[in-house]
Amino acid sequence: MFANRFTAFVDACTLAGALKRNLLLTLAEADFFRIRWSRPVLDETQRAIGGILKKKGVSDAEDRAARAIHYMVEAFEDAEVSDFEPLLSVCQNLPDPGDAHVIAAALKTQAAVIVTDNMKHFPPALLASLNLEARSADAFITDTIALDPGRAVAAIRTMRRRLKRPEKTAEMLLLDMEACGLTETVDMLRQHIDSL
Repeated sequence: MFANRFTAFVDACTLAGALKRNLLLTLAEADFFRIRWSRPVLDETQRAIGGILKKKGVSDAEDRAARAIHYMVEAFEDAEVSDFEPLLSVCQNLPDPGDAHVIAAALKTQAAVIVTDNMKHFPPALLASLNLEARSADAFITDTIALDPGRAVAAIRTMRRRLKRPEKTAEMLLLDMEACGLTETVDMLRQHIDSL
């Protein structure tokens, strides 16, 4: 399941929060998988990041959200999927019709998995018929780490060391992960805390 043969399409809900976003981008950067998104996903992510920052009282929330998207696009130049609209027709009868673009873009890029925390929006039977699977960010990150724990922990350690405001110890990082629902990931990483 390495980058030359495994593609993951990420939904906006997994990119909105800074920590999940950082973990997914860090593991993609370490070539565990090819990360893909679409313009609608990026637009939705930007709005969500802006909303999160506004709730925290950040005065330049919209600018910061736009910068976050800019840096993502710049770092992963080949990640954006386009021209997927003809595939929207195969995405009928979804619990949330607004998610059709996610499945269509995942199909266009031949992704194996959709990483989403809106699992109920992506019925397993429909996805299976399209040779797709939905995985929560927590399950996907845990599975990715399990592929090569040493290399994954090293990548996450590098990510942790880049955090400056505030700096994070390994234990603090695990507490933050747990707080944002990454419980399986924490269980996996706790065994490697001395290397994290």
